[in-house]
Amino acid sequence: MTNNDWVWAMNILSFQSEVVYGHVGQGAARFALQRLGHEVWALPTVLLSSHAGYRRVEGEAIPADRLRRLLDGLSANGWLAQCDAILSGYLGSPQQAELIADAVAEVKRANAKAVYCLDPVIGDDGRAYAKPGVAEAMARTLLPLADIVTPNAFELVTLSGSVIRNADDAKSAASRLGRPLIAATSIPDGAERIGVVAATRDETWFASAPRFAHVPHGGGDLFAALLLASRLCGANLHDALAQALGPVHAILSASRESSELRLIEKQDVLAAPSGSSGLKLLRMN
Repeated sequence: MTNNDWVWAMNILSFQSEVVYGHVGQGAARFALQRLGHEVWALPTVLLSSHAGYRRVEGEAIPADRLRRLLDGLSANGWLAQCDAILSGYLGSPQQAELIADAVAEVKRANAKAVYCLDPVIGDDGRAYAKPGVAEAMARTLLPLADIVTPNAFELVTLSGSVIRNADDAKSAASRLGRPLIAATSIPDGAERIGVVAATRDETWFASAPRFAHVPHGGGDLFAALLLASRLCGANLHDALAQALGPVHAILSASRESSELRLIEKQDVLAAPSGSSGLKLLRMN
């Protein structure tokens, strides 16, 4: 795929964490989407010095009423009516879910073809790190509105109440969510590989790649943004998975043992990804 394959520039409203240092949240998603030629209207759900994995972190959640005023400014200027997609990730409070739901409703009233991608950032590796009440607010308020949902295995367990041991478990759990497209990441594929189960009503694919140890945060944020971009530009499910996972796999491989994604250094793979030799895609139905 080359730059010419991304034909349409889209307007994407993105609710994500904002960090001063590093490449998580907006720092991963916004850069990737802009590198592909899309306009990103970035609203910060939290403003932090870095992600929470560092020794000292300063910052705070953005109050929901402040976010609403920012949205009101976009709406008053007619820009929300020009929006093609909404992407939401980490939330700083449960109240932000209601605000995002209102934004999704307003955008879809103006553009029935607009797509909402929910990246339900709740936790990982068996540990929840979202603020109290956020997971419940996402499940209650945002999940029913989502066209695309990109949970990791822990988040899929949280949202579906299922046990996830393999791709078949993930497929069953995804069906319980009842959304048009679920792309569940971090699904085990034996001891040495890890994958993504992507399911619609009509088809399910499992894509797996070698498991990397000691990779930095931000891979999930990057995957959600790239999958959304690919689907917005009309890719079928197989191609969308390949187009999203190829760059993610290449960037994670280059970032092993690093404290941050080497996103800037490896940015060319975003616009012109090559096939990953370790990536395998299998249709499950």
